[in-house]
Amino acid sequence: MGKKRIITKSTESSESKKSDSQPPAGISVTRRGILRGCAYIQATYNNTIITITDEKGGVIAWSSAGSVGFSGTKKATPFAAARVAEFLAEKMRKAGIQELMVFVKGVGSGRDSAIRALANQGFAISRIKDITPIPHNGPRPRKPRRV
Repeated sequence: MGKKRIITKSTESSESKKSDSQPPAGISVTRRGILRGCAYIQATYNNTIITITDEKGGVIAWSSAGSVGFSGTKKATPFAAARVAEFLAEKMRKAGIQELMVFVKGVGSGRDSAIRALANQGFAISRIKDITPIPHNGPRPRKPRRV
């Protein structure tokens, strides 16, 4: 069931210490004033996941086609990827992001429509880079069959 919480009345001196420090864990704080961000689009055959980070790599918001409400084969469609980008655009406006660098990974059908949806939402896209992993040589081939 969990730990029991004991509530004690605190004095004014301990309250002033808490207000100076960071807010407790579990309370989200919207970070305003972030002008540039990065959008990582992972487009697979089954889903499209978009993660928005600041320039250092700290995650601001993320969403996927499944979390927006699509299920089954509809998650892999370009329409679902566009809806994910529109959903994240609202969160990015609250954070104050105006310029994006887009990094695309994967071969799914939602790659292009997610980029177009981000551009249509009014964000300035400064860079689009494909970071899909490509094998240089792959694993060792099988030995030849003896007949």
